[in-house]
Amino acid sequence: MTAVPLKHQRITEVLAKEIRDGHRSTGEQLPGEHALAQRFGVSRTTVRAALAELNEAGLIATRTGKGSYVLFDGRPLDDRFGWAHALAVQGIDTRVRTLAVEEVHDQELAHQLALVTPRFIRVERTRELVADGSVISYERSFLPSVPGVRDLPGNGLGDLSLTEVLRRAGLRPDHGEQRLAGRRIDALEAEVLRRTPGDWFLDTRRTSRAADGSFVEHVVSLLDPEHFQLSLEFG
Repeated sequence: MTAVPLKHQRITEVLAKEIRDGHRSTGEQLPGEHALAQRFGVSRTTVRAALAELNEAGLIATRTGKGSYVLFDGRPLDDRFGWAHALAVQGIDTRVRTLAVEEVHDQELAHQLALVTPRFIRVERTRELVADGSVISYERSFLPSVPGVRDLPGNGLGDLSLTEVLRRAGLRPDHGEQRLAGRRIDALEAEVLRRTPGDWFLDTRRTSRAADGSFVEHVVSLLDPEHFQLSLEFG
């Protein structure tokens, strides 16, 4: 006896095939729940179940109700797994320069994140476009000093991405928050970014936590507003 797929599974299969076959371009926004419900003749609850499966499979990034995400030259970036992954998915060729990997004590940040220990491993990097060498971001990542991370100052990152370092250390981001503001860069930041002091940049701050609420990563990024912008969705 052959099992009959549930309604949401059928929708998942159809949309997944459209995405994998290239009928929906990378970064393209799917129609809304109401439109999908009409297309497939099902309830919005069924559509939500299908979208949840597509999200779990890594084929889409859902933003329920309200949400914000960063765009690069008009293309949506899902930065849950870091800028390198988000940009690569969009076919944007970048290279990373690691400026420093060191242990720091930051009592103010620990208080802000409601952490007991002020000890962090800080990784400073810039990211530039391979095409013309222009620096598009300056990132400072603050990681918990736990096994698999605390040895980074001595050993370096090697060929590993920070996402892989976190994974190997058992640090898996589940949820968090991200804030964005615009400000003028100071002289030190301008030197790193190869810009002029006072130039305007986007300042993003993202804190990620594991499913149990424990701290995973805090990232402060300066993003070139000529390439990056913030998009908001609501309703």
